[in-house]
Amino acid sequence: MRIIDTHLHLVYKDRFSYPWLKDAPALDRQTTAEDFFARAEDLGIEKALHMEVDVAEGDMEAESAFIVGAHERIAGAIAAGRPESPDFPTYLERIAAIKGVKGLRRVLHIMPDELSQSEIFVENIRRLAAHDMTFDLCVLARQLPLAIDLARKCPEVQFVLDHCGVPDIENDGLAPWRDHIGEIARLANVTAKISGVIAYGGADWSVEGLRPYVSHVIDTFTFDRVVWGSDFPVCTLFASLEDWVAASKELVADASPDEQKKLFSVNAEKVYRL
Repeated sequence: MRIIDTHLHLVYKDRFSYPWLKDAPALDRQTTAEDFFARAEDLGIEKALHMEVDVAEGDMEAESAFIVGAHERIAGAIAAGRPESPDFPTYLERIAAIKGVKGLRRVLHIMPDELSQSEIFVENIRRLAAHDMTFDLCVLARQLPLAIDLARKCPEVQFVLDHCGVPDIENDGLAPWRDHIGEIARLANVTAKISGVIAYGGADWSVEGLRPYVSHVIDTFTFDRVVWGSDFPVCTLFASLEDWVAASKELVADASPDEQKKLFSVNAEKVYRL
């Protein structure tokens, strides 16, 4: 099965500053493209889209410019940005001019809820449509109503919901996550990303424990509006990259070959224009 990974994090501590890593010792290490693809190639991952790693604000533009040329198998990048800033329009023009940048992300789960609801944030997200750029939604399960509101206010922008909306799998958090997923799936401008959820199952994760969450996302969005991502190296907190790829394949083993292709590669090429 040919796989395009839409959510790869690479950490170049020798080049950029990552202030948050001091509070995440399990991830506080150099992780290069060579490190990843040495393992990924054997798993059928032929290309990957780099996801910004919340570098220090002064490094955001440099991260994107560097990463798109860091390895021949990197198919593009999702850049960091600050849509709440008055300077965002000029920043967007510069970031959009970097060949290979496909979209933008602002990590919202660590920010005050009101950030994404401000008028300037919404106005700046709408600017992405003119550049044919996506916006990845990185929110906690309790913040899904905020994501729904933002996507409704920006109907011309293609949104991608990261990590199945971050369900609390370890603590059986189906409700109210399940209803919120059903609501956001009704928005035609939102695609869901089957990524990272193995990290939310805790040390005792199992494929059957992940199944209700992944199946619900696929059932509501359908195989036409889902993409796959590793969330490497975050996916290795309780498992391995190999475990997550194997679990993902097992979770959709009953799907048709065409449906599996849509999840693992075809939709990624369409959504991110690869």
